[in-house]
Amino acid sequence: MEMELDEISGQVIGAAIAVHRELGPGLLESVYEACLVHELRQRGVQIEQQIPQPVIYKGLQLECGYRLDLLVENRVIVELKAVETLLPIHEAQLLTYLKLRQLRLGLLINFNVPILKHGIKRLLNG
Repeated sequence: MEMELDEISGQVIGAAIAVHRELGPGLLESVYEACLVHELRQRGVQIEQQIPQPVIYKGLQLECGYRLDLLVENRVIVELKAVETLLPIHEAQLLTYLKLRQLRLGLLINFNVPILKHGIKRLLNG
C-alpha cells in the first residue's frame, strides 16, 4: 500500500526531529543528511539521496549539476539546509524541483536552529 503525502511528511519530520534531538544544531548538512537517511530507513521508509535533477529547456534535457537531497517514497522531495536563516531562494529552489519532477509536496528542513519545528517549511506545488 502506498503511503499518503501527509503520512510521508509526518515520517520525515519525525525522523528529522529525532536526528536534531540527538545532534543539535551546528553540524554540516551532509551529517544531517546521512543521519536522516539512516533514521528513515530504520523506520522502513523508501528513500533515495542525491538524485540528479536535469533541467528541461524547450524540450531539451540539460544535466546542469542539480541534485535533490532526498526523494522519499518517490513522492516527496526533501531539501536539507544547515544555514543561519532560510531564504526565499531556498523555497524557490524546492518549488522549482517540485515542478521539474511534477510532484506536489516538498519539505525544506534547516537543522541549524535551536528548535527544529522553527526550521521546517512544507511547500506545495500548484
